Amino acid sequence: MHIAVVGAGIVGVQTAWQLRRRGHRVVVVSPDVGEGASWAAAGMLAPVSEVQFGQERLYPLMMRAREEYPALIEDLERATTRPHGYRENGMVLLGWDAADRRALDDRAAVQRGHGMEVRELTGRGLRRAEPALNPRLAGGYAAPEDQQVDPRLLIGALTDALGRELDPAAFPEAGPPAEWVRGKVTRIDAEGERWRLTVSAGGDEPPPRGDESSPPGDESTLAGDESSPTGDDSSLTADRVLVAAGLSHGEIAGVTERLPLDLRPVHGDVLRLRLTPGQLLPGEAHLIGATVRATVRGRQVYLVPREDGGLVVGASVREDGLAGVSAGGVQELLDDAVAVLPAVKDMELVEMTARARPGTPDDVPCLGRVPGAEGVVVSTGYSRHGILLAPLGARLAAELLTDHPLGDRDAALLAGMDPARFTSAQAAPSTPSLEGAPA
Repeated sequence: MHIAVVGAGIVGVQTAWQLRRRGHRVVVVSPDVGEGASWAAAGMLAPVSEVQFGQERLYPLMMRAREEYPALIEDLERATTRPHGYRENGMVLLGWDAADRRALDDRAAVQRGHGMEVRELTGRGLRRAEPALNPRLAGGYAAPEDQQVDPRLLIGALTDALGRELDPAAFPEAGPPAEWVRGKVTRIDAEGERWRLTVSAGGDEPPPRGDESSPPGDESTLAGDESSPTGDDSSLTADRVLVAAGLSHGEIAGVTERLPLDLRPVHGDVLRLRLTPGQLLPGEAHLIGATVRATVRGRQVYLVPREDGGLVVGASVREDGLAGVSAGGVQELLDDAVAVLPAVKDMELVEMTARARPGTPDDVPCLGRVPGAEGVVVSTGYSRHGILLAPLGARLAAELLTDHPLGDRDAALLAGMDPARFTSAQAAPSTPSLEGAPA
């Protein structure tokens, strides 16, 4: 089939990859690639560390999603030499004072109650494992199965894999290289048994196909697509459509208006720092080895070490409507990061970023078909867990788009993500629970 993917964030790009691997012809339509919430994300793959009270319905999704990453990384390593930034370096959970430590203990009880692995760390064990951390920290917990990925590198690797010719021995069923159309989808309408997308002009050149010297994709090569005769808009047709447009879902007219979603912007401030000369001892690669998530005076802060020596510090959670970086958010992040890792104050601050993540009322994503438009699938509302949940959401969306039979486990997960739960007054009390889905 010819399938259009609307949106090129981490969810859209991973779904496009899933579809291409299955032999379909894919066109990705977006004003940019990976410039939204995916650009700011730290990339923690941390279903254990990210446990929040009151979000029990997310636990099975998060645990299941982490299982999808090794296969994705293995595929990418066969498809491209581009780095993906995946690291199995574990997570350390810390509390600053006695109250913060008690909160960690309470969370650990919940984690263990749901079958998650956390191991207690004494102060001595912590100092032995991570000597650069503040010695005042009394200890905490290790979550050895929580990992990380660099979303910027991951999207680059996925984009390259989508655009290049694949080895038929490694990918015998793969479809042709993906096409890219730079622009914003403003409308989706039924056209017989297909779907017509109206696209407004905009954006820079599409990503190159194959290696970086290859010519960019050209939307005029799309067979069966016709230009709209009015204004600067154009149009294309597809057999199926994935709408992974994040907060822009409500700006698309046509069949998606049958599925209004209650999405809200959840902003986060994220800092990126790098080491300065002399900060490391001979033989050291970084100040810390594991990713650190700490509670400091009741506030959450995480420190994610990158392979190149960089450090990502984040992330505030704001719903104040401020699209730019919050000065107060930056101050709190730096104060808390220095409290945990004193050497942060000697690092170079190279970037401050804020992005809005699409949140739902219950913080569970929306993934399902548009009522009365079965060939159109919506995938959005991933909020703070988009990087972690993306490969699971991508695979399930691909199975819906291609009418692939669902196992009981996947069917239970999809039932809990049904977007229709927000479209009627009776949806909330009757929404299927994710609790019954095996983690």
